[in-house]
Amino acid sequence: MSHEGIRLVSAEQARREDETNRELPRDAKEPVKVRVHKTEGTGLEIDWKDGHHSSWSFAWLRQACPCATCHDEREKSGRKPGEPKPQPQILLPMYQAPPRPNVVAPVGRYALSFEWNDGHKSGIYSWDYLRRHCGCEECRAKSE
Repeated sequence: MSHEGIRLVSAEQARREDETNRELPRDAKEPVKVRVHKTEGTGLEIDWKDGHHSSWSFAWLRQACPCATCHDEREKSGRKPGEPKPQPQILLPMYQAPPRPNVVAPVGRYALSFEWNDGHKSGIYSWDYLRRHCGCEECRAKSE
């Protein structure tokens, strides 16, 4: 008998996973207005059908890329979406341009895709993913 796929988790971790996997109401993940501040280099803002407003910086979006490669890398290092990679302590760090999208495109009616200035372009940011990772005070208080 194989026990492959069985995973033991704490009650707290199970609660967090239930919260993460719960279905959001349709109005909570349907945008009314989407603004990408590409020229200003500031980020993305969405007004949702349920009246909520969310915003993210481009740096946060790049560090929260939902593609499999970025997700696995974050999981292995224990980082949350949007949390920057630890930088090595070196005497003279190389300049790194701030993350900015070269191209932003809709993906059907459910997501946005970004082609970043570092060449990365495989992440698809669904409305559901973005709403679940809203960083406003109200949403942060709910997730704590």
